Amino acid sequence: MTSQQPNSETVSTSTLSTEEVVSNELIEDSASVNYVEVIETVISSLEQDDTAMVSQNEDGYMWKFKYGSVEVFVQLTGSTDDDTFTVWSSVLQLPAKNEPQLMRKLLEMNWSDTFESCFAIFNDQVVVLSTRTVAELSPGEISRAITVVATVADDNDDALQAEFSNA
Repeated sequence: MTSQQPNSETVSTSTLSTEEVVSNELIEDSASVNYVEVIETVISSLEQDDTAMVSQNEDGYMWKFKYGSVEVFVQLTGSTDDDTFTVWSSVLQLPAKNEPQLMRKLLEMNWSDTFESCFAIFNDQVVVLSTRTVAELSPGEISRAITVVATVADDNDDALQAEFSNA
């Protein structure tokens, strides 16, 4: 019984051809995403009372909008693979009462309650945060990040302030 071996030239040509097609599709998909339009569409579906504001400067774009009892910020530094897409919302001003207990609670919540976001400290505030590079960023990921940060922040700000705020 003779076994037939595939012609190595044919295999490598079809493999290269498939890789080229996949690569070209990825390039076309990422090139066709207008991040600013996607972000503005998501914000317009979430924001309340026409609260959305946007600014543009040499550092990119920055949006701010109200969602429930929190303000949500979205920053896009550009559209290259190395640029960043960041969403955050402040939930508690620091210093706070019983900070060791607060930090433990936030770490526990990071494990179980924040999905793709996390609690962090920024400018003496506890924030809910999601950040990533723009490389291969899809419209679905943009929508999910903004929605998750807004929801987690709005769902937790009142309880955290009631338990830990110094004000």
